[in-house]
Amino acid sequence: MTTKFDLNDDSLVVIVGSGAGGGTLANELAQKGIKSVVLEAGKRFKMEDIENDEWKMFGKISWLDKRYVEGPARLAKDFPNLPAWIVKGVGGATLHWAGVAMRFQEHEFRMRSENGVIPGANVLDWPVTLKELEPYYYKAEQKMGVCGTEATGMPFHGQSSHYKVVAEGARRIGAKCEQATLAINTEVRDGRPSCQVNGFCMQGCRIGAKWSTMYTEIPKAEATGNVEVRPQSMALRIEHDKNGKVTGVLYADKDGNHLFQKARLVAVAANSIESPRLLLNSASSLFPDGLANGSGQVGQNYMTHTTAGVYAEFEKPVHMYKSTVVPGVVHEWKDNDPSRGHYAGYELEILHLGLPFMSAFLNPGKSGWGRELADSLANYDKMAGFWVCGEDMPVESNNITLHPTEKDQYGLPVPVVYKTDHINDTRMRNHAFDRSTELLEAVGAKKVNYLPPYPASHNMGTNRMSAHARDGVVNKWGQSHEIKNLFVSDGSQFTTSGTENPTLTIVALAIRQADYIAEQMSKQLL
Repeated sequence: MTTKFDLNDDSLVVIVGSGAGGGTLANELAQKGIKSVVLEAGKRFKMEDIENDEWKMFGKISWLDKRYVEGPARLAKDFPNLPAWIVKGVGGATLHWAGVAMRFQEHEFRMRSENGVIPGANVLDWPVTLKELEPYYYKAEQKMGVCGTEATGMPFHGQSSHYKVVAEGARRIGAKCEQATLAINTEVRDGRPSCQVNGFCMQGCRIGAKWSTMYTEIPKAEATGNVEVRPQSMALRIEHDKNGKVTGVLYADKDGNHLFQKARLVAVAANSIESPRLLLNSASSLFPDGLANGSGQVGQNYMTHTTAGVYAEFEKPVHMYKSTVVPGVVHEWKDNDPSRGHYAGYELEILHLGLPFMSAFLNPGKSGWGRELADSLANYDKMAGFWVCGEDMPVESNNITLHPTEKDQYGLPVPVVYKTDHINDTRMRNHAFDRSTELLEAVGAKKVNYLPPYPASHNMGTNRMSAHARDGVVNKWGQSHEIKNLFVSDGSQFTTSGTENPTLTIVALAIRQADYIAEQMSKQLL
């Protein structure tokens, strides 16, 4: 029997969002006997809803509510209403991810200490260290089933032809390429099958070999009887009492009814656009600039990783699509070495794009939609390449704000996403283009294509952690500096972006946060 909680039950934790942060937090709390309601704006999908079709799944699961993209970066021109490629559905972006699960490096928690003040950037050290997070990274790797790690003992996936081409190019220029640690089973584990190399990881895994809260954390949490998931429930605002303590969440259900769920505490895990948007929409006379925004940092410091695509065309077939989406990573430039001409590091993630997405994202050059593009697409089976994933500088003016007049279907101001490159992003991307070209030409590339950045799946910042309240939104536990019973549980709490994909770190922080919340509740401090 499905658990149902009363709207007036103020003993509950209310979690907004069901992805890597919210879904994990719900299960971790449930296993400790703590009851919660998860409000998810999107639908609840079934395994049979997942199809091996790029465009169908993009339309089916993506968050396509109206948004505006502003700024001089090309993204605003190419995708004026799609700043991010994320999911609206139970499981959140864990439906749409490649499964790459890498730990942050030690220096990435200390970028301000490492580099000092960087002009034009708002760089800050994290209030946590790698050493503090290591036991939680281990637990996250166990939970998610990350292959190639001590936590699981599962072997890596087999080496695909795509991996072998790039790895040989890396070897020839003296660079380091390794197989990717993926949260995709290589053995039957945790009730889920091993990978069958369908190659559609980004569209949702039809067999469940890839970790997703949709069919791992959420069902496990519900099985305890301690969690109720409410799909198609869009959070509208967080309410508080006269003392500033949050009291619950007002939300719209699938029929448009406005309901108020009381709460003992609220955890916001709705991604780096919707989480600050909810806090800003919850402004009141006590918090005129939005909840938890005494520092003015809610919505600021939006980061997406410094990205681009690099795809070479070869004489002979590579069939890059015959592998996991990310079979390996070139790690050579992941350290912080300003002598390269830029701060922080980047990795080259060997990535196969399906033909529909390659046709959408391939930069046709001066010829536009003509022969050059057609010739490259005709060589699709002979392509190999990667996605550049580098540390994106936190810039205060890269932000999420509320549109002054336009409202969405829920009556909320439409979010406006402003994002432009810091000079460091440009320098890093150019360095990556040069090294990528060298690597691919070393192994026989006829032509190298550069793809411009496309809508981000990695969204970070906007509610960042800080040691001092003046510098950020939450403390080292993801707890609001200003409101003790308000938490942030997603990638928006990241102080800096790091070089690595964010999901493993989001899960590790959620496990750690659940321990803290349980301890504080047991002491009646929350």
